[in-house]
Amino acid sequence: MNLAPLHDQVIIKPLSAEEKTQSGIILPDTVSKERPEQGEVVAVGPGRLLDNGQRSPLTVQVGQKVMFKKYSTEELKYDGQEYLVVAERDILAIIK
Repeated sequence: MNLAPLHDQVIIKPLSAEEKTQSGIILPDTVSKERPEQGEVVAVGPGRLLDNGQRSPLTVQVGQKVMFKKYSTEELKYDGQEYLVVAERDILAIIK
């Protein structure tokens, strides 16, 4: 990837969330235009700069799937692909 986030920012590729009704009909993610809350980390910044000049390394790593606050992201389109940019503090959990 040619995008390098700054500081404690993380670039996430949103996961498409297909939903299934009780009768078994699969609803694509285009039915619900809500922002996604899960995604795969594709790039991480170098970390937050501390007062002493050192960097605080990020906890998340490229390739991990994460859950984040719904309205904490910024949308970004690059090279025909949609990504989300979120601060590490707004990531709630790593999906294992």
